[in-house]
Amino acid sequence: MINRRNLVLTGAAGALSLGFAPRLAFAQAASDRRFVFIIQRGAADGLGTLAPVGDPAFATQRGVLAQDFADAAKLDAMFALHPNLKNVAQMYAAKEALFVHAVASPYRDRSHFDAQNVLETGGVAAYQLKDGWMNRLLAVLPDDERKGIAIAATIPMALRGKVEVASYAPSVLPDASDDLLGRVAMLYAEDPQLHAIWEQATATRTLTGDLAANNGRNAAATGALAARLLAAENGARIAMIETGGWDTHAGQRGRLGAQLNGLDQMIAALKTGLGPLWGKTMVLVATEFGRTVKVNGTQGTDHGTGSVAWLLGGAVQGGRVVADWPGLSDAALYEGRDLKPTAGLDAVIGSAVAAHFGVDPARAMPALFPGQKSARTLDGLVRV
Repeated sequence: MINRRNLVLTGAAGALSLGFAPRLAFAQAASDRRFVFIIQRGAADGLGTLAPVGDPAFATQRGVLAQDFADAAKLDAMFALHPNLKNVAQMYAAKEALFVHAVASPYRDRSHFDAQNVLETGGVAAYQLKDGWMNRLLAVLPDDERKGIAIAATIPMALRGKVEVASYAPSVLPDASDDLLGRVAMLYAEDPQLHAIWEQATATRTLTGDLAANNGRNAAATGALAARLLAAENGARIAMIETGGWDTHAGQRGRLGAQLNGLDQMIAALKTGLGPLWGKTMVLVATEFGRTVKVNGTQGTDHGTGSVAWLLGGAVQGGRVVADWPGLSDAALYEGRDLKPTAGLDAVIGSAVAAHFGVDPARAMPALFPGQKSARTLDGLVRV
């Protein structure tokens, strides 16, 4: 675990620590790098994803939700990963996964819609900005890398702006019966071209919103689809995948476990589909805010503040948990109920994408997060 003394760097010193010359304003020549943002809509419980089992207050504060980590393997002396994240655990062991805990955007209320707007626009308040930080990221990349796509029915706020992007989603027509689907499959079976198209359509017709659906198989299909779109010749360089189902007010233990299983399968399928490109890929997983530390009366948790952000991929300097850990005792909680944030999600995003695409972080931060007064950066998130 990285402590508060070496977690956050600021201003020009932070820029220099990442190895960039201050004169570089935009990305250098095309690098063939890929970036994927997976948003967890609904406020994912960071404490139930990456549990601080080494915190003396953890078991008492979390009650029944601590049981999933009773025999979980620790990543370090403090943290243990949820046992359903088997593929992610292998990535961590291979130094392809990094977590930043006790992290939050500048938003400090508990409205899903407002918090998601802040997360996606990169503003300091809801509806302050009219475009998204991912679109602004595209604007600072070389011309031949300005290709973005959303794996969603409509283009999410994070990708909206001046740079044109695409979206991909299956038809929203009513579901056909299994009998009809079987008959069409038989009809197309002897036609190589139509059969291939049909197989792809049926594999992705239920693109995931809820990761728990179909025991994670829909989520895996979405990850495989995203990989095809990113790996294609002249394909997208930046993609965003929307996931839902993270609002666990009741029965959280089983619900969160199923969600994490689906996300684990999605990320594994993305890695497999990208093949050699995985080594040049960075995946960010983030949510609009966390959940309460204590369990509520329906064995769930309510809207909170601090959570955990993930960075995965062959381009990530992984095998670490970055945390200036605030503690879980009652006295340490934010507003007496939430995990206190000690790191900014904007700093994580800005530092990571700047290093990944070779953009000067002192210029990238104001471009992506124009409301920030200083170009804060975190050191060493990406292999350079």
